[in-house]
Amino acid sequence: MVADAVVYHPTVSHYLKFVATTAGRDKLLRTLQYFSRFYAWYLLRTNGTRAEIAPYEAVKKQFGLARKLLRFGKNVEHLKAAAVAADSKASLPDPVLRYATVGRQLGYAGYLTLDAATLADALGVRKWEGAKRAQREAYRFWAMGLLCSVVAQAYTLYRLREREAKVDKKEGEGVVESKRIALERSASQLQLLSDLCDLTVPTSALGWIGFDDGFVGLAGTVSSLIGVYTQWKKTA
Repeated sequence: MVADAVVYHPTVSHYLKFVATTAGRDKLLRTLQYFSRFYAWYLLRTNGTRAEIAPYEAVKKQFGLARKLLRFGKNVEHLKAAAVAADSKASLPDPVLRYATVGRQLGYAGYLTLDAATLADALGVRKWEGAKRAQREAYRFWAMGLLCSVVAQAYTLYRLREREAKVDKKEGEGVVESKRIALERSASQLQLLSDLCDLTVPTSALGWIGFDDGFVGLAGTVSSLIGVYTQWKKTA
């Protein structure tokens, strides 16, 4: 039967595994949130009516709030990751990558801690005068974490070029190593693109760079789709 073919299709099973993860749901919500941010800006620039823009503004706001709830408590995960990275001299022998990893995890931990502190205010449960300031500081930590990640990916690409220069592609082992380097380079380039796209969010929120909502929304959509793709592969 057609229904059985659809229900028992491997893609459906994969999708269920994907949405069963908090990260999977978050990436989907994030994609819709940032696309709505872009499209609301587009409608505004093309003289769209308030009624046309309102649904996308609502999606941007409500999905942003839903994601804030989903990431509540994740600061502990990143604090632990920072401690593990700092102690992992065996798995991360390169000091540049180790310090960049620690900086990235501490940046994300600081962002999520301050972001969680504004949750009650965002939900309207308890208003807090310092919420806006806390959110700005959260963006600073996020920017710090992203910059550390950019440094790590740029350094990784540099080291991969050095490794590739030493490979003898005429030998069997050299061919295998060359393919391994190509895979690592592709993953690093994808992560670098995602980090650069994400940087538009805190830098524009802090007023460091004057990106408009359209650019930030489009960049956020791209990084979100990269996140969906990465998480999809993890749940394969």
